[in-house]
Amino acid sequence: MIQDIIIAILWSISPFGEAKVGIPYGMFNGVNIYLVFAVCFLANVLVFPIMMFFLEKINNYLLRWNFYKKSAIYVARKAKVGSGNKIKKYGFWGLLFFVMIPLPGTGVYAGSIATYLFKIKKRKAFLANTLGIFFSSVIVWTTTLLTMKGIS
Repeated sequence: MIQDIIIAILWSISPFGEAKVGIPYGMFNGVNIYLVFAVCFLANVLVFPIMMFFLEKINNYLLRWNFYKKSAIYVARKAKVGSGNKIKKYGFWGLLFFVMIPLPGTGVYAGSIATYLFKIKKRKAFLANTLGIFFSSVIVWTTTLLTMKGIS
């Protein structure tokens, strides 16, 4: 069980799944449904401060290398084109709804990048990301629970 919790946490901090994958993984592997929600949610929330540190401190240093710079510009353009206008227009609410949608390409990693690119105040962005992660986690948790019960 401890191993399944650790794997669920790793999925929840991973850019390839976040809590959208960590929660179902834990639930389908027999971890307590409330414990898995809390642990995966908190692990996913920790991504925001880590990403902000990376984007503000380490990113500037890495931009010296051409390969990284090209990759960073590509990601920034994708972020701005994808939902940049809506996040820019609606600010806090746009960021919250963007992070809340449990689809690939949305979530706290994209929300952190949007915060950095659009220069949204960090406290406001942290709250929007946290609420977005919470609602996304509730949607995934409920859907997984209903699927396990054979209702969905």
